[in-house]
Amino acid sequence: MTALGYHASHEQFSPSALLDYVRQAEAAGFDCAKSSDHFHPWSERQGQSGFAWSWLGAAMQATSLPFGIISAPGYRYHPAILAQAAATIAEMFPRRLWLALGSGEALNEAITGQVWPDKAERNAHLLESVAVMRALLAGETVTHRGRVDVVEARLYTRPAEPLPLYGAAVTPETAAFVAGWADGLLTMGGDITTVRTVIEAFRSNGGAGKPVHLQHALSWAPAEAEALANALDQWGPVAAGGDVSWKLSQPSEFDTVARLVTEDAIRRCVAVSADLGRHRQWLADLMALDVTAVQLHCVGRNQPEFIEAFGAHVLPDLRAI
Repeated sequence: MTALGYHASHEQFSPSALLDYVRQAEAAGFDCAKSSDHFHPWSERQGQSGFAWSWLGAAMQATSLPFGIISAPGYRYHPAILAQAAATIAEMFPRRLWLALGSGEALNEAITGQVWPDKAERNAHLLESVAVMRALLAGETVTHRGRVDVVEARLYTRPAEPLPLYGAAVTPETAAFVAGWADGLLTMGGDITTVRTVIEAFRSNGGAGKPVHLQHALSWAPAEAEALANALDQWGPVAAGGDVSWKLSQPSEFDTVARLVTEDAIRRCVAVSADLGRHRQWLADLMALDVTAVQLHCVGRNQPEFIEAFGAHVLPDLRAI
């Protein structure tokens, strides 16, 4: 059975509000949760950027849900520090954490002042960082010099069981790249053909039998016009497409791009509907891809209403399939 999770968007809500929402999600019947990890929001209108690792400890103490989180090592986070943060959470909450590692976006990672590289270089940076993190999590004393430097680092506090390190990918090419080293895949929901292609690229290049998590962006409200307006207001900047999401560095730049996003464009990357039946079908189609979990991200600000409606009218029907 595919698990159905709640996505905690730190770009959009304060940490205290997200703590309330994740508690509500567990009470409503969500199986798991996933956290973003941002320094800047995608938009000035979103307006938040709490430190996800501080929040994660509180959220896991406040609930019994398993959690995932996505981070980009090697820029904002030195891989040794990221490994220490994850090891600490995993030691406190055994078998409840997975960490997805990606090549990052300028929005979050360029704040350190490094020149933001192209995708090939970011992938090479990620691969080195993953090797450092795996060695540290295995208890080794690590010295490494290259794209990232580590000198005689050792993690003294580690979880009793290995921490799963997933690869984050939104294209078939990146999915194939992460398949060889990752313990699982985190990718985006959306067009079913595109999602299937990404998953197949992962599974056919070394990822067969490994967990697959989907982050599914949706916008639900009681009225269709409200659902559409919520998506355009909160998630319009992310719908621009191309390399915009990886290269722009300021929320104000994303807001400029968002003014050009059309209804058709937002509907291509967000499942927009007031009809709970349509949402059930979209999710059923994703579950049919034999994935481990679908993490539901309602992009509007109406989180309590979304959690209540989906907990009562969507999740039970999907579990009955």
